[in-house]
Amino acid sequence: MTKERAIRKDETVLASSLAELQIVTSSAARNLTLAPTERGLLGFELPAAVRFYQQMMLIRLVEERLLDLFSQGLLFGTTHTSIGQEANAVGVINALDRDRDIVWSNHRCHGHFIAYSGEVEGLIAEIMGRVTGICGGRGGSQHLCFRNFHSNGIQGGIAPVAVGSALARKDEGAVAVVFLGDGTMGEGAVYESLNLASVFAAPVVFVIEDNEIAQTTPKHLTVSGSIVARAEPFGVRTFAYDGNDPIAIYELAQEAVGYVRAESRPCWLYLRTERIGPHSKGDDTRPAERLEQARARDPIPPMRRRVANADEIDAYCLNVVDRAVESAAAAALARG
Repeated sequence: MTKERAIRKDETVLASSLAELQIVTSSAARNLTLAPTERGLLGFELPAAVRFYQQMMLIRLVEERLLDLFSQGLLFGTTHTSIGQEANAVGVINALDRDRDIVWSNHRCHGHFIAYSGEVEGLIAEIMGRVTGICGGRGGSQHLCFRNFHSNGIQGGIAPVAVGSALARKDEGAVAVVFLGDGTMGEGAVYESLNLASVFAAPVVFVIEDNEIAQTTPKHLTVSGSIVARAEPFGVRTFAYDGNDPIAIYELAQEAVGYVRAESRPCWLYLRTERIGPHSKGDDTRPAERLEQARARDPIPPMRRRVANADEIDAYCLNVVDRAVESAAAAALARG
């Protein structure tokens, strides 16, 4: 196995990494386009571990509230949460330059979007179909369009779009990132995109979030071969990690994004993760033992133990979500 394909494990992360990362000024922290409120929600002024924990808690609390709002019939359409996968969103998005990089996400996009924008109120209002939503309450979470962030629920369909946008913005030094799941590995558009990205030297980071289940179908029933090795035949370098530590993911994502930006080449960033919640609402058919295994890899508890003022951050995030829901509920419906 080559060095590039070797999967890093949580236990291989050096203890010194946390302290080193805390003094690194990330490109995200230099972003001046976000409003002060959004910068505060994302914790740009905080040390890395605290910032990441706050962002993960915002994602977790928003998604738990969305499931509750759905059960009350207050959402416009359906919703797909990423509970358990928050570390991926926080680790990857914080490695980007929000001023110029482009993000393409999928149906499970809430975490990616919150880590990118801090727009909790706009997201909740959008999913509740309110006029104050990010897209006026008409697109829902599967059709977000906000600055350089876009989402779409067509599996694999965003891969060629990401390649095209990367080529269009290549001269500006921008990198495009596209989030895909293991369930998308059967889509031909993914491999056409890998081929063209390599041939045309498109600066794209293909992020694969492998939670081993596509809706209710286990990965082994639909995906053959190795997902880690998928990009190698196309001459695309692979970075891989197995774990749920946002700091380790951030560190690896920085390395991957730095490679893509410097070399103007695509890369394949494989992240083994766990989806703790259902695919959509109540459609989780996994055996109890398998669910217990997934819950054991919840990224929130270990990060909470690293943060001294976790209770304070939890209360702050909960208040943010409460106020966002109240504000959205008071706004007019976009579609009657």
